[in-house]
Amino acid sequence: MSRIGKAPVVVPAGVTVTLVEGNHLTVKGPKGTLERKLSGDMNIAIEANEIIVSRPNDLKRNKALHGLTRSLISNMVVGVTDGYSKTLDIVGTGYRVAKQGNKLTFNLGYSHPVEMIDPDGVTSTVESPNRLIISGIDKEKVGQFAANIRAKRPPEPYKGKGIKYHDEYIVRKAGKSGKK
Repeated sequence: MSRIGKAPVVVPAGVTVTLVEGNHLTVKGPKGTLERKLSGDMNIAIEANEIIVSRPNDLKRNKALHGLTRSLISNMVVGVTDGYSKTLDIVGTGYRVAKQGNKLTFNLGYSHPVEMIDPDGVTSTVESPNRLIISGIDKEKVGQFAANIRAKRPPEPYKGKGIKYHDEYIVRKAGKSGKK
């Protein structure tokens, strides 16, 4: 049995969960609404204030989907109650970010500024010219947008310059060793 899949998802007060035919799940909470079409192979049951996911048999595909389905449902419930956020640090001389409306403008050492627009359901906040916070209710969208921003200038191993997650540790390499 899947350790993650067999744990029930607790639905907090103020959150309504609706399950429609074909495992189409809608979760409404104080921060917004999320919808997702889940695999039809899984058995999803809503009992009182818990959502229980079970699998019909022990096929390899169903074993894989069991924990995944439970995690996706849990992420939806947490998203509409608390939301998700990722913090990015911009490290390097002259590297910075500015925001106008829903457009982010990055100076990352290229000959041109890099511009990105916030996707639907995701908001970005510039805390300082070197710190950016991405937040939203959909964990997948928040993580993907943060990864797209990081990919514009990933941190390099010698000086650590680039865009990195706030809690990310960059393994440093030694530079050139001089002739002895």
